[in-house]
Amino acid sequence: LNDPQIITKRLREPMIRKNGKKSPLEVVSWDEAIKFVADNFKEIKKKWGPDSFLAAASARGPGNEAGYITQKFTRAVMGTNNIDHCARICHAASVVGSMQTIGEGAMSLSIPEIEDCEVIFNIGYNAAASHPIVARRIVRAKEKGAFIICADPRITETARIADQHLQLKGGTNVALVNAMAHVIISEDLYDHEFVKAHTKGFDEFWAIVKEDTPERNAKICGLTPEDIRFAARKYASSKHSVITWGMGITQFSQGVETVKCCCSLAMLTGNFGHYACGTAPARGQNNVQGTCDMGDLPNVYPGYQSVTDPEVQKKFEKAWGVKLDNKVGIQLTRIAEFTIHQADPAKRIHAYYITGEDPAQSDPDLEELRESLRAVDFVVCQDIFWNKTCQHADAILPATAWGEHDGCYTSSDRGFQRIRKVIEPTGNVLPDWEITCRIARAMGYPMPAYKNTEEIWNEMIDLSPKFTGATYEKLEKYVSIQWPCWDKGMEDKGTMFLHKDGHFATPDGIGILKTSPYQPPAEIENKDYPITLCTVREVGHYSVRTMTGNCRTLRNLEDEPGWVEISPEDAEALGIKHKELVRVSSKRGSVITRANVTERVQKGAV
Repeated sequence: LNDPQIITKRLREPMIRKNGKKSPLEVVSWDEAIKFVADNFKEIKKKWGPDSFLAAASARGPGNEAGYITQKFTRAVMGTNNIDHCARICHAASVVGSMQTIGEGAMSLSIPEIEDCEVIFNIGYNAAASHPIVARRIVRAKEKGAFIICADPRITETARIADQHLQLKGGTNVALVNAMAHVIISEDLYDHEFVKAHTKGFDEFWAIVKEDTPERNAKICGLTPEDIRFAARKYASSKHSVITWGMGITQFSQGVETVKCCCSLAMLTGNFGHYACGTAPARGQNNVQGTCDMGDLPNVYPGYQSVTDPEVQKKFEKAWGVKLDNKVGIQLTRIAEFTIHQADPAKRIHAYYITGEDPAQSDPDLEELRESLRAVDFVVCQDIFWNKTCQHADAILPATAWGEHDGCYTSSDRGFQRIRKVIEPTGNVLPDWEITCRIARAMGYPMPAYKNTEEIWNEMIDLSPKFTGATYEKLEKYVSIQWPCWDKGMEDKGTMFLHKDGHFATPDGIGILKTSPYQPPAEIENKDYPITLCTVREVGHYSVRTMTGNCRTLRNLEDEPGWVEISPEDAEALGIKHKELVRVSSKRGSVITRANVTERVQKGAV
């Protein structure tokens, strides 16, 4: 935070554009900045209505308490459910797909359990680069004799230690998983007793995957039928099988469908409800799970309580003292639809409150996104460093970073964990939750004068049954409390694994077997663009370097201007030499980078 090797300077003072978008940002006092933001939010709400506002919460440093306050501000003060965060472009598919099948949008087992699994089916996920702590558990499982199946278009570190590497073609995940389901059912490898007692939808599920024979789908995936059959048989051979996945399956048009089928594979084989089995979506950033937990989504309040449920709505209205909206809000990826592509001013987004995110650097279709930001009447950036989104801001509010405030995060396996202030912040900065509370009070809403994050946390858990028992006292004593934790008594230490004894979190406790037929990607190779692109994580950098790229030490891990992996066959055909500068182009834009000629990638893909 105070490292001289940081490239972009820390934001240390509030700044506003006093005379419109073309005027410069000027340093002002907190009182003036808060009034400026509050007045503009009030004016826009009065003129254009609550749905003219959009908020982006942070899944990074601010913590769960700040996330709770962000969505409370959006709903109680601005009067809209237009609240979202970066899960929209990473693991929203995991939440939706899991909720539709097993009723809970989170990892069903604990990370330590992975090392005791007997079969690990790893699809679209390289733990070594993304989550070294998870990778350590996978390595330990391997040492204990676990069989590892890795489905990935690249030869990753996980693929190198795998017992079977399914090097499938990018974008064909549904075809692979459906074919595995076909094998498990057609060869009578599924758990009849579990399926009959704890699931429904078997006939409808089989009607879809019946056509997904290994012989047919192997051609789609670029595999052999024998590869698919072997993987399916091996996965179904144990009651301690786990499916781990990352954004290699969620960042596709059929991401939700892939997740649903992964959950269905686990149900078919009885791999839910006991130790060392289940599904393990590994979340993208340190607090993506927590930001989802806190209700920073357009369709749910904290604890995944639906905004369309009248009883839930009444509960939050009573707690917050205002009338709340009962319709689902818009996702942040639809910003262009509600700005540059919306001719009616009454239906447009006029104010955008961005906390701890950099959409101008990390969101899809950047040119359109940046044009959309320029079209928004009033943009507020609340962050710790200057970033590309700050260029479009009408107000910049400097916040504390992790290590400078208290709070808690949620790990991928649903574990609430405390974070503590260890250093004093430099500059005139405030915690995110305090900034948002000040804006709320300046707008006339009676936001409580919270003395600390524990008071915020207590308000949240009292409104969220799944989290009610996860008190600060328990977090101090037990270090991590995995939800659901229903009772505040010290004897309730949370839940290690979900769906005990096959009782799922669906309304009737029954899991739903679901999938969809494979659909090719919306955009496929053609004569102008004959190669497919697969984005990856590497040690040291992720999320297009929105944070890691700001550290000179980490940037030195990869020489600028970065690199693109290309197969020796494609490199030879295109006359490209190793480490040579190349331009990578799509119909949306281009980038200059350096070629890394390697056998890690398949021919026809980079």
